[in-house]
Amino acid sequence: MFSMAKVGNDLYTGKRSIDFIGRQKTWYAISAVLIILALVGVFARGLNFGIEFRGGSEYRISNVISTVNYEQRAQQAVIKAGITGNIVSTVIGGNTVRVQTEAAGDRNDQAKVALGSEFGVAPTAVSASLIGPSWGQSVSSKAIQALIVFLVLVAVVMAIYFRTWKMAISGLVALVHDLVITVGIYALFGFEITPSSVIGFLTILGYSLYDTVVVFDKVRENTTSAMTTRRQTYTQAANLAVNQTLVRSINTTVVALLPIAAILVVGFTKLGPGTLLDLSLALFVGIAVGAYSSIFIATPLLVDLRRGEPAVKELERTALRTQAKSPVTAGVGAGSRSADRTSGSSRALDDLDDTPAPELEGSFEFDGGDLDEPADSAVRADGSVREVHKWAQASGPRNQPKRAPKSKR
Repeated sequence: MFSMAKVGNDLYTGKRSIDFIGRQKTWYAISAVLIILALVGVFARGLNFGIEFRGGSEYRISNVISTVNYEQRAQQAVIKAGITGNIVSTVIGGNTVRVQTEAAGDRNDQAKVALGSEFGVAPTAVSASLIGPSWGQSVSSKAIQALIVFLVLVAVVMAIYFRTWKMAISGLVALVHDLVITVGIYALFGFEITPSSVIGFLTILGYSLYDTVVVFDKVRENTTSAMTTRRQTYTQAANLAVNQTLVRSINTTVVALLPIAAILVVGFTKLGPGTLLDLSLALFVGIAVGAYSSIFIATPLLVDLRRGEPAVKELERTALRTQAKSPVTAGVGAGSRSADRTSGSSRALDDLDDTPAPELEGSFEFDGGDLDEPADSAVRADGSVREVHKWAQASGPRNQPKRAPKSKR
């Protein structure tokens, strides 16, 4: 039976491993395709900016009895009022029609009367609002400034915290990766970009950064240990870190996406376009893309950036030599190595229990060496010779209980 807890435990100990670092070219290729599609959407189709950015007039007709052919009816009513240009109409909440036009100016009242007459409601049931394009330009300018300041602060903080600018670069690349793909999805599917969407874009950058920092923290822990023990290469230690945080990243992402998905369903089926739907859509797309970049892009890119460092190269040579001499494979984690060593020692002790103890004078000491090794000879101070196991300690702390010398009768 499949158990997520067991899979997570196997990934953490190294019993089971996914080669994230070794397949980095595959992940890069997938991201490259997504980024190209995103750029095609942005530059070919363009972004569908809301009225808050382009300016214009918005009318909402409430308590509409019938929404049949609402697009054609709204366009005819607005043209009758003398307003031309781009006209966008949408049904909101089932019985409310939203109509966006160019700035109506002094024809605003005529448009309200025409829309009320077309949809069979009183002019008081039609609300109107005028938004100037300067407000949208101000919002865009402030959003870009906030993004630049955010990225600079993130780079500085990560470089200080992880004590290497290469982790900061990897994290920033992952953030830009998430932002480009998210905006590209908006362009490809024609989703409207509103101030709420911009807030969502900035929010997902924070979420993506949080997930990346958690993975990088484990990478730093594992690679620091590898530099000390010299038993794993930098690549192996980093790959183990991604495996150890994989289940946590998946669980966190799923828990975050479930309530957002519920809001999206309600927004699309019941509420219609609005602040809640715009914000939840940006969060859903961004969180999903951010989880991908934290796992498949950030750490492989970090390893590629550090691969040429002299210390990393020396660690790789030393670790590979150690692994060549050791029966333990390079891909397993520390837990598995300990288990192998423990089981090997247990087997050796079992063999010792089944074998009669040698009749040796003095003490016999064993500290975990191979029992099949031949015994050496040691000369006492009085000139007599006693047999001593190869790994026995002549002095220092004792690892096993002593056997008392045979009493002479």
